[in-house]
Formats: sequence, C-alpha cells, structure tokens
Amino acid sequence: MSPRSPLGITGLVCNVAIWLLILVCREGRLVKAQSTVSYKGWNCRKHSAFVTEYGAKGDGKTLNTKAFESAIQNLSKFAADGGAQLIVPPGKWLIGSISLISHFTLYLHKDAVLLASQDEKDWPILKPLPSYGKGRDAPAGRYQSLIFGTNLTDVVVTGANGTLDGQGELWWTKYKANQLNETRPYLIEFMYSNQVQISDITLLNSPSWNVHPTYCKDVIISGLTILAGTHSTNTDGIDPDSCSNVKIENNYIVSGDDCIAIKSGWDQYGITFNMPTTNVIIRNLTCFSPTSATIALGSEMSGGISNIWAEDITAIDTESAVRIKSSAGRGAFVKDIYVRRVTMKNMKYVFWMTGYYNQHADAGFDPKALPTIDNINYRDMTAENVTMPGYMEGIAGDTYKGICMSNITIGLAPVPNKMLWNCTNVEGVSSRVTPQPCALLKEDPKVTECKYPENKLPIDQVVLKVCTAPVLA
Repeated sequence: MSPRSPLGITGLVCNVAIWLLILVCREGRLVKAQSTVSYKGWNCRKHSAFVTEYGAKGDGKTLNTKAFESAIQNLSKFAADGGAQLIVPPGKWLIGSISLISHFTLYLHKDAVLLASQDEKDWPILKPLPSYGKGRDAPAGRYQSLIFGTNLTDVVVTGANGTLDGQGELWWTKYKANQLNETRPYLIEFMYSNQVQISDITLLNSPSWNVHPTYCKDVIISGLTILAGTHSTNTDGIDPDSCSNVKIENNYIVSGDDCIAIKSGWDQYGITFNMPTTNVIIRNLTCFSPTSATIALGSEMSGGISNIWAEDITAIDTESAVRIKSSAGRGAFVKDIYVRRVTMKNMKYVFWMTGYYNQHADAGFDPKALPTIDNINYRDMTAENVTMPGYMEGIAGDTYKGICMSNITIGLAPVPNKMLWNCTNVEGVSSRVTPQPCALLKEDPKVTECKYPENKLPIDQVVLKVCTAPVLA
C-alpha cells in the first residue's frame, strides 16, 4: 500500500507506516491496520473498508445485516473508480442475506465467520428461477442466498480461509418435516453475472446447495473447503447452472449430496429457457459423498450440458464417480464429456447412468422430450473396494451412445454385487477395462485410449491479478 493508493473510502484519509503499523484516519476516526495480506482476483480494488466501520459487531449475537448493507451501498460509489473491497476481520458476524455489487470484493480474513441467521424473516423471498418454473423444494418461491448478486460484473468472494456457516441443521429438519413453503436458501448464488470468482474460503452446513452460479459466464471457483454432514439434505457442493466458461479447481468437498452437479434447467421450463452449461473444466477435486456422486450431470439438464472436462479427481467413500441423471421429459442433451485420471476408494459404483430420474417440476412436462446422451469418454481411472463397477441404464427407444472407456482398473469389494455390470439401452466401446464390461460396451482393439482434449478452454487461460487486503490490528 502506498500514499497514492489510500486505504480509505472518503476524502480525508491519512496513513502513516510506523514499523509494521498503518494508521488510517477516516473522517476524524482512527482505524488501525497492521500490514496487508495478498490474494488473487479478477481485478484489484482501489478502495477498502472494514465492516466494523459501519457498526458491525463480531460477537456472534448481534444481527449485522444492515451494517453490511450500509457498507456495500457506500462502497458502490467506487464501482467506476477502481472498485472497492469490504474486509471482514476475525470474529463471528451474524447476518441475513446480503446482495453484492459489481467491481467488488468481499474478503474474509482467517477466523472470520459469517453466521447465517436462522430467522426466516432475514431471508428475502425470490421468484422461482425461470429455467425451473417452480421452487426445487416447494412449488412457491425460494429464499435468497446468504451471499447473493444479480446482473453483476467482476465480483469476488475470497479470503484467507474465512468461513460461511449456514447453520443448516434447522433448515434440514424443517425440510424433512415438510414445514417449508419456499425452497431453502443456498450459501452463495450469483445470477446473470460475468467475471465471478469464489475462492479460498470454507463453507459449512449450508441449508441446501452451497455454491450456485446461475446464468453466468466466466466463473472461477477454487480453493474451497465445503463441509456438511453426510446425513444432510441436498447439500450439493458446487452447482453451475446454465453457465458457460467455468473453472472449478482445487476444491475439497464433504457432502450429503453430489459434490459437483452440472445443471441447466428443469423439464419444459429449461427447454424453453434454452441456456446450456458448456465449456467447464473441473480439476483437482477431492470428494466424500456416501449417498451421491462425485460429479453429477443433471438431473436438471433441460437446457443442455456439453464440453465438460474433468481431470485429477479423487473420490473416497462416495456412491459413484461421474453420474449422468436424466429422464423422459428433460429433452436437450449431455454430450462431449471428457474424464481422466480419477482415483477412487470405497465406492458403490464407478459408472452410473440413469434415464429414469423421475423428478419433475409439475405434470406439464412432455414425456416425448427425450434427452440425447452422446460422446461420453472415460480414461485412466483406478478404483478400490467397489461393490458394482457399472450400472448403466439408458431409455427404451433413446439409447445412450458414444460411451468410451479405456485403461480402467476396478478392484472389487470383498462381497461385490453378483451382477458386476448392468447395462440396458447403452452402446459404446472399451479398451483395457477390468473387470470386463458388459457386451454393450464391447472391447474394441482399434481403441487405444478414449478422447481427452489437449487444448485449453478460454477460462483456463485467465490470469488473475495479485491483490492486497488490509489487516485490522
């Protein structure tokens, strides 16, 4: 930090470095900041403020929603002047839902915890997503996420492994008891936005899905630790939904549902909205999910899913590796899927596809709207202690095609399923797969390895800037 790049947000700002201590004077008030920490972002910010300057108290009891809103509103005036960052120091900061702005960074220091309010009044209610038509939990609307934003450009949520704690147990209990009229809130959701970054924070016990970028492009999600009890309900880790140009990298997820689920709308609503999820790279993921998938494609895939790359994946105590979920009524497609270098231990399935995932928004879906599943590639995978290598079920009259498996070794559990492979309405080829797949995935001597693109997606070529955030003394 230099005198030419002041820390303050007002006209009267002075800062004096004494040893490592920085004194920041704002409107006659003295704020002490000790040194700075670095982080990476789409863009660095010219202006900074601590949330404590707006009356926030990190005591775990005081509701700070208005303090955060006031800070964000005040900082919005700097959107066209280098942007701004709001710094959350160590403490427990109780908040309801807050909305972010463009050219903005929310930075959580180490030991900073945003505690989600358990009072439903602190969560505004939104209309259902247009590509879903109905709420995912209930037909009515949906609660706004803890961290929310719409129609934004260049928005960053990051930190030094600070925490968002959704305190989700209450929501899970209400959901299981059918006591909710609206869909539970997520921890982070951005809609209709571009240059979105969510990185280097911990997410605990979300009421439902954790991270849900929707109708977004140019999205980077990296360095997250996502933790929810494996008994929790629908606590998906990262769910890009009708998004393009997405990088999901270096994340560790323990979940009660899919660690990552690629989505694009639900039945006739998703078909009409017609916005696919495409050009996604998933890399260096560790997943624990005893009842769900490491990576799910669907089941809400009615806008289409294509060009998904996944590599260097570890799945432990997880139900399946990459699972394709669809059904009649979904329409659209799942195609051009490339998976390599996957290591698995203690799995129910390795390969799982189903064309009969019969959860529908309402009775208005078209049963003749059949999905196209094609060009699905898996290679260089190892697994230990697997109950059933493959359960692969297409739709009668709508065969899942273009499946390729190569260089895959699956070690079986001490008591495996009697039928190791169950395949219906699928077709493809295999090479060097143990145990030998079903006849519908016939061994082909012409196949040496399944396809994986060697070029880079545009999002993989983005270089983030090195930025700094002040530390409150």
